[in-house]
Amino acid sequence: MDEWIIWIILAVVLGVAEIFTVTAALGLLGAAALLTAATAAIGLPVPLQLLVFALSSTAGLIVIRPVAMRHLRQPQLQRFGVEALVGRQAYVVSEVTGREGRVRIGGEEWSARAYDETLVIPTGATVDVIEIEGATALVYPRE
Repeated sequence: MDEWIIWIILAVVLGVAEIFTVTAALGLLGAAALLTAATAAIGLPVPLQLLVFALSSTAGLIVIRPVAMRHLRQPQLQRFGVEALVGRQAYVVSEVTGREGRVRIGGEEWSARAYDETLVIPTGATVDVIEIEGATALVYPRE
């Protein structure tokens, strides 16, 4: 079997493994194997093929991988406005039922309804904001 076919098989195996790991390392090694397959196809001897593989994989892991990892690790998007209130803790100012009530969320007083319409949440209870519907917070009591 020609050496270039072995390098192509190695490149495919590394590429498939990269899909499952998403580390950018195996993909870069697969790219180095493809480059080495090209050198084998033009007839370079095996020691030079190994040198090409070693140099290209090292260069990829040192130069390209850090850039790729920076792009993969995007910062979490910040939520603004009423979206930022979802998941926050609130305090019941006026009894909350399935129809009405008032809560204090981070210093602001909001109209509120119980997320579960059968619940009655007493004044002074701590609740979590599940959803914001218009200007009304849908809340659920903390356990």
